Amino acid sequence: MLCLLLGATAAQAQDPLVLPRLTGPIHLDGRSDEPAWEAVPPLSLTVYEPVFGADPSERTEIRIAYDDQYLYVAGRLYDDSGDVRANSLYRDRYSGDDVFAVILDTFNDNENALWFFTTPAGVRFDMAVSNDAEFGGGNPFGGVINPSWNTFWDAATVQTDAGWFAEMRIPYSSLGFQDQDGAVTMGLITYRYIARKNERHIFPPIPPNWGMGFAKPSQAQDVVLEHVRSQNPLYITPYALSGIGQSAELNEPGTAYHLNGEFTRDLGLDVKYNLTSNLTLDVTVNTDFAQVEADDQQVNLTRFSLFFPEKRQFFQERAGIFDFTTGRVDRLFHSRTVGLHEGKAVRILGGTRLVGRLGNWDVGLIDMQTERSALLPSENFGVLRLRRQVLNENSYAGGMLTSRLGDDGSYNLAYGLDGIFRVTGQDYLSLQWAQSLQDSLLQNHTFDFFEAGLLRARWQRRGQQGLTYTAALTRSGDAYDPGLGFVTRRGFTQPFGSLSYGWFAGDASPIRRVTPSLFASVYFRNDDGSVESVFLNHAWNVELKTGDNLQFGPQLQVEDLTEPLSFPEDTEVPAGRHTFYTFQGSYRMQSGRLLRTNAEANLGTFYDGWRLNTTLSPTWNVSRFFELGGDYSFDRVRFPDRGAGFDVHLIRLRTQVALNTRVSANAFIQYNSAANIVSANVRFRYNFSEGNDLWIVYNEGLNTERYRETPALPLTDSRTVLLKYTYTFIR
Repeated sequence: MLCLLLGATAAQAQDPLVLPRLTGPIHLDGRSDEPAWEAVPPLSLTVYEPVFGADPSERTEIRIAYDDQYLYVAGRLYDDSGDVRANSLYRDRYSGDDVFAVILDTFNDNENALWFFTTPAGVRFDMAVSNDAEFGGGNPFGGVINPSWNTFWDAATVQTDAGWFAEMRIPYSSLGFQDQDGAVTMGLITYRYIARKNERHIFPPIPPNWGMGFAKPSQAQDVVLEHVRSQNPLYITPYALSGIGQSAELNEPGTAYHLNGEFTRDLGLDVKYNLTSNLTLDVTVNTDFAQVEADDQQVNLTRFSLFFPEKRQFFQERAGIFDFTTGRVDRLFHSRTVGLHEGKAVRILGGTRLVGRLGNWDVGLIDMQTERSALLPSENFGVLRLRRQVLNENSYAGGMLTSRLGDDGSYNLAYGLDGIFRVTGQDYLSLQWAQSLQDSLLQNHTFDFFEAGLLRARWQRRGQQGLTYTAALTRSGDAYDPGLGFVTRRGFTQPFGSLSYGWFAGDASPIRRVTPSLFASVYFRNDDGSVESVFLNHAWNVELKTGDNLQFGPQLQVEDLTEPLSFPEDTEVPAGRHTFYTFQGSYRMQSGRLLRTNAEANLGTFYDGWRLNTTLSPTWNVSRFFELGGDYSFDRVRFPDRGAGFDVHLIRLRTQVALNTRVSANAFIQYNSAANIVSANVRFRYNFSEGNDLWIVYNEGLNTERYRETPALPLTDSRTVLLKYTYTFIR
């Protein structure tokens, strides 16, 4: 057993690659034509997709080197077709462009990484990878990719008749690493993506055995940088904010609404300091997130709370450290509990955040204080996360402690212990225990050790080629309620299992990979052992070599309602056991097309009626200066036996305008017929330089059915116009 636990992947078994040190200066212009670059040998690249190991259709040269302050990556990306894709100038937006990227596992922990890429237009995009890029979670990237993470770095590109050329310069202070005997070892993946061909050239030669193998830290090539020391600059970012807010209020007689205006002026401060090369401290005073994009409107046709991902920048750096996921979207800590209540902002007076590594331990610490309001006490939110490698380089064990303390004497404490152990090959065992404690249980003398806890065990074979499977068992007590977490249901025992088998088609086939899968899940109530929910799903996933993706299959669902379930238009489903069947299908077009769309349709029975759901998500890159996209979702639900039903329309329209890589604007307009609202979130950004921004933000909410209540609702429910300026001093 010990030899299995100490096994290594093929990529990790390779000898470390000692990177060359630059012998002369580099002028960051994208061309990589300096003599210092000529002395750096290019990496040996492999075609990752559409056919692994095939001959590349275009010549690619990637070089990587370093000096005392920066890591440099250069790409000579030849393409004489004249069809290089540079669809957008919008910062941090990928719109089907050609890409040059580097992924760095800076602590070489085979679990987390930082992802930097640029496009032919010089647009920069940075993201963070966690959980070894293994899917799971509730955001569009499967919970393992954090697109909201940002840091300080530079890139330059140039296009010619021969193709396009790029250089990246990443300061060590933006990476974080550990040195040993004067040398730093990191994991490295780098690639070039040709959008119109869905072709990816990669180093090292990672086989496509995983869903995101091209971004998988455990498969990265170990590289060594010698005699480097991280710089520890101090980033001081004050902000000034001014604007006006209006909200509708009912007059004293209760006969009509009027808009109540309030002028806002505010100052705040964020400070970032690298205490060491691998430990970063963030301090915030009078925290503000006015420039953050609005949440997507959702329609809830379940009996559980909706999950919204975190978008606020303060919580993004190495956010994977704080991951303690206990289900699809359930987690012991969800940062949106801090500073938000029922979708409304709660003023944050200030706080600190410490992330990085101490010795062999990954460390995460958050402490935030919110202001008292008419509805909520002033609260202190605390999180401590510790984790370290055990047994082998793909296994971890650790714990988390959270606290939520109100100045009215209320409190909620929670802790968790977790471990993930690579047993052999691609087989992993995960174990978790979490428990919560709150004031109401102790005051009522009703605390029960097991009923206030959650236990989860999972055995998983990872991958998307060959046979893969998952077997899991979760038990949650009725009193398990972490105050800083997200929990959809309590008081259940859930066995879960999945089985899939993926294979690659032949070189001549238009199909790249086919993966049929089956999963089953049952929720039993702890109090009487009765069945609460059943899910049985069979799906076929077909990936084409063009990059298009097709998925279809049937699903069976059972819901046992102990009380009626309410839906829009005063529609109600009666209590009792309901069994319904659905056939689901979706088609996702390759992102490199200038005009593309994703489509999804679901049709079947729904409780004691039927439901049709369709979603269409088109995107059109009119030019690199203008992108138009959106989503339209339509639900038709009918209960013929009761003569009831409803229709729901959900429309999201996004427009992005960029004059260049520094001046941009976007508008996000949404219509939700279930809530009878139209909302607009319009943001203008002038990025003078990294850390120096001017934002103008406009928000408005409109009532679309004003006469559904008496007195009539106002047309404008709320409106804000804000101007925010930030400037970063670097010492």
